[in-house]
Amino acid sequence: QVQLVESGGGLVQAGGSLTLSCAASGRTFSCYSMGWFRQAPGKEREFVAAISWSGGNPYYADSVKGRFTISKDNAKNTGDLQMNSLKPEDTAVYYCAADLRSRMLRGTPDYWGQGTQVTVSS
Repeated sequence: QVQLVESGGGLVQAGGSLTLSCAASGRTFSCYSMGWFRQAPGKEREFVAAISWSGGNPYYADSVKGRFTISKDNAKNTGDLQMNSLKPEDTAVYYCAADLRSRMLRGTPDYWGQGTQVTVSS
């Protein structure tokens, strides 16, 4: 089992920045790839970003490419999502995910966090 706890969400004005953090406990987090997803009201959960187990090979949804940066620190069992140039359409609940079986991009990772709200005002 891996437990994931997100933090860092909040209210920010358009153009601002936020950093979300994901703290992992349980089995060896360093073996897992990590990802971030989001779900806006009335919409399906969507992929945002992912990074490999080693902290390399970041991959982003087109909607956030160039604005968001994903990172993973295996020594600290944490991962971050740095979000810059935020837009109102980035408003959503953001979820951290961990995966061992290459299913992140299918939207079916092994573990999910409970989510943290990000609200971007115009």
